[in-house]
This record gives sequence, C-alpha cells and structure tokens, in this order.
Amino acid sequence: MSKGQSNLIQFINCRLVRNHQLIKDDLWIRNGKIVNPEPIFFDEKCLADSKIDCANAIIAPGYIDLQINGGYGVDFSYDTETVKEGINKVAAGLITNGVTSFCPTLVTSPSATYHKVLPQIPKRTNGASVLGVHLEGPFINTKKKGAHPETHIQNLDKGIDSLLQTYGSLDNVKIITIAPELDVTGAVAQTLTKKGIIVSLGHSMGSLSDGEKAAKNGASLITHLFNAMLPFHHRDPGLVGLLTSDAIPQDRTIYYGLIADGVHTHPAALRIAHRTHPDGLCLVTDAISALGLEEGIHHLGQLNLEVKQGKAFIAGTDTLCGSIAPLDECVRIFRKATGCSIVYAIEAATLHPAKCLNIQNTKGTLDFGSDADFIFLNDDLNVLRTWINGYCVHAKNLDVPI
Repeated sequence: MSKGQSNLIQFINCRLVRNHQLIKDDLWIRNGKIVNPEPIFFDEKCLADSKIDCANAIIAPGYIDLQINGGYGVDFSYDTETVKEGINKVAAGLITNGVTSFCPTLVTSPSATYHKVLPQIPKRTNGASVLGVHLEGPFINTKKKGAHPETHIQNLDKGIDSLLQTYGSLDNVKIITIAPELDVTGAVAQTLTKKGIIVSLGHSMGSLSDGEKAAKNGASLITHLFNAMLPFHHRDPGLVGLLTSDAIPQDRTIYYGLIADGVHTHPAALRIAHRTHPDGLCLVTDAISALGLEEGIHHLGQLNLEVKQGKAFIAGTDTLCGSIAPLDECVRIFRKATGCSIVYAIEAATLHPAKCLNIQNTKGTLDFGSDADFIFLNDDLNVLRTWINGYCVHAKNLDVPI
C-alpha cells in the first residue's frame, strides 16, 4: 500500500464474515478503522482513493490467541533479559498465521520472574498487538500441574495479597488462571473481576460446585478445557460441567479455551464441547517456544522440553507441555473434526475470544468502527494476507500486488 493511511480503501470481489454468515460485500477502511461507506458517499461525496480486488477471498477478522507461551525460539517465562525483543519476535511471526492480537502467557515461575517481566511487556509491537498478559499460575493445584514446576506453585493463604506479592503490578495483566478450590471464599475472583481482569479456572482438582462458586464470584473462562483438570464424571462433572451448569449467573457466558492441535484434545472431545456449549468456545494454541522451530530441546519456563514426532514433551518424559501448532492450523483441524461451518470456525478464533475479553466492539469483528485488523483466507482457511491497523503486514505470495 503506497498511499498514507488516511486514504479511503475499498476491497472488492470478496466475501465478508459478518452477522454470523459469509456475505458478498465490499469492505471499506480509513484511518485504521473499518468504516460505513454510506455517509462517505452521501455526506462527503467522495470515492475510494484505491481499490483492491480480493479475487473472491474470504475477509475475516484477525485471529486472537488468548493463551500462547512463546514461539520462534522465544519463551516469555524464561527469556527475562530480552522481554521486548522476544515479544516483538513472536508478534512478527504470528501475523503469518493470521493472528493480529494475543495474550502473552507466563507459566508458573519464581516471583522474581513476574516482577522482572511484567513491567517490560510492550503495548505496541512490530506485528500482532498485545492485549494484556495471561498469568497461568502459580496459584494452581499441584496434582494437576501439567508442565508447571511444582517448586514454584503457591497457595492463596493471603488472598489477593498473595497475588500482589507474587506478581507485583497487575497493570499489564488481562487473564489470571487460578485453581478455584484455592480461592475458598471467592474474594480473589471478586477483586480481580472488579479490576477488569478475567479470572480463568484451570490446573485444578475442583468439583463442579467449586467452579460454580467461582463463576458466581466473577470467573468467566476455563483454561484449556479437558486438559489439567478432573475428567468428566457423571456424578460430579468437574469444571467441564460448567458448560451446561444451570447455576451460572444469567448475565454471564462461560468461555473456555480449547486446544485443537490434533494432540491435546481428541476429535470426539472437540465435538462434545462444540455441541454442548458453542457460544463459549475459544480456540487457543497454548503454543510454546518451539512453535515454528524444528525438533530438539527447547524451554518452557524453568523446564526443558523436547519436540519429537510433531509433539512437545517435558524432556525425558511423556508429559505433554504445550502445543506447536499455529492458530490457523487449529482452526482448520477444529473445522474438520466438528464439521462446523467456515464462519463458526473463524468466529471461534475471533469473535468469541474478543467477547471473552469484552473487546468485541473493536476486535474480532468487521463491524463499522472496529479496528482494521483482518485476514484474507481461501476456502480451505489458509491465510493469504494479514492486515493490522489498515496496513498489509503479511502476504503469502509477494508477487501478487497488495
């Protein structure tokens, strides 16, 4: 795009993801926003400064990843001396997968790591934008620690003060994963919710009752459903039961992350979640530093990990420790496993996570007034172009004019 961002751009010959369907219409952007062309025609009486023929591509909102531990050799919990550089490296890599915004995720770490990393998280990057940090631990259940180092797991004996002492400032924080059984009174969930921080339930031995109590106190997200929690049981379905609980406040939707990487969650489990509670489903990668890298030894927080046969394990064990599948691949895997519509698969990685974070007026949508963060897709949901703030930042085929 050679002209300045103030120019009015019209995208023609495209199909837009709007109103939960694919519609044949033009997309108009100006000043980094998606705009309504009608008042421009009738009030300003002007035409587009430039037109872009999309060759019948699908235009969808940019993907949003609520849980990503790193990628491209960067571990957000381990590389504490190069935080800004690491965030920028991952942000630049994610745009090739159609991700336009994300929540950098820190796994259970020493308190000093949080105090060092959190103040350095940049709000602006040279790629996908940062929506706020996801703190996955250390306030989790040791019996469901997964790849989290047990030596750094903590309890909530001091309530919210435990969090403040461990993390320091919460200014850059958007999501905190907590095992609900640790927050006995619910005061932590209440306090975080009032601060505008999403309380997510995970790495837990909690019962359905524990989850329902947490939801009543403000919790609204489940961290990687099915993984690191009690399996569904017919007498106590555990946190999985929140998907159909009749004790959830009527004004609240329970959202849940789902890792559709072909490894962490069986296709049948993907179908169960989708058919049970489609409105809350948010595809996440839970990607680690080995995303985009070859097989070998890498890091996840304080632990060594090994990538082999397309999977990531704690080195020397058979314990899975995060995904190496990019979000666009998860969207394709999910659609194939569930047989859902193209639009639903896209919305599971766009509109749903935006609603979870309460940013659906600006992200995860192509509605007028939203940010001009969007992607071009073909019918196989392969990413062809990525646009952020009205600029094309990635093109699969550089020989094709933008």
